[in-house]
Amino acid sequence: MLHKYVNMAVILNIDTSTEVCSTALTAEGSVLVHREDFSGRNHAALLSGFIKDCLDRAAELELKLDAVAVSMGPGSYTGLRIGLSEAKGLAFALGVPLIGIDTLKLLTVSVMFSGVEIPEGALFAPMIDARRMEVFTAVYDMALTELLAPQPLVLEADSYRRYTDAGPVMFFGNGSDKARELLAGPDAIFVADVNPVAVDMLALSELAWSKREFIDLAYSTPWYRKEFQTTKPKNKVI
Repeated sequence: MLHKYVNMAVILNIDTSTEVCSTALTAEGSVLVHREDFSGRNHAALLSGFIKDCLDRAAELELKLDAVAVSMGPGSYTGLRIGLSEAKGLAFALGVPLIGIDTLKLLTVSVMFSGVEIPEGALFAPMIDARRMEVFTAVYDMALTELLAPQPLVLEADSYRRYTDAGPVMFFGNGSDKARELLAGPDAIFVADVNPVAVDMLALSELAWSKREFIDLAYSTPWYRKEFQTTKPKNKVI
């Protein structure tokens, strides 16, 4: 007998955009199985096994995948490449479409559904750590309307002043710790321990599925938001 989710969108969600490696098998608002590792950048070693666990669970429930969703960045150059490569290969092998999820929106949705108190009219400023005082960031309202386009930003005291002057702004993500002292103020609210994980992709991937918003299997690349930079040789004179 087929499982009750058989006529609903079944999506394998993959996130490798930061130090966390995670997968989640979802169907119509439910997480059927998920795997997560927060111990470090072990994506290459762990991801295939996490995917297999989700596929094995789908087989147990007699489910066929309808799509694969993957976080596209911004984030770790290596992690994003690993996640997208695995997602592309799986989608191609199974003949299903590929969904790309913006990691900054993923972080924002994570906060919205976390149960943390959200002040009326609050804006959301996800931050993914880049280097030194730089972060990948954006600003969204409660409807995920983009008020500040996703971009790399070198943090300064007035980087978000136009938003905090208008009301509360919630800052979160692995780049927000280094901004806490710099941006401190009555309308700057910092939410700790917010990481992009596959279970929180559910709402975004199902929305993309419903709108048939798929990305190209052959030509899609991670959304780094800036050119990848290798480490400069120590003896180089700048």
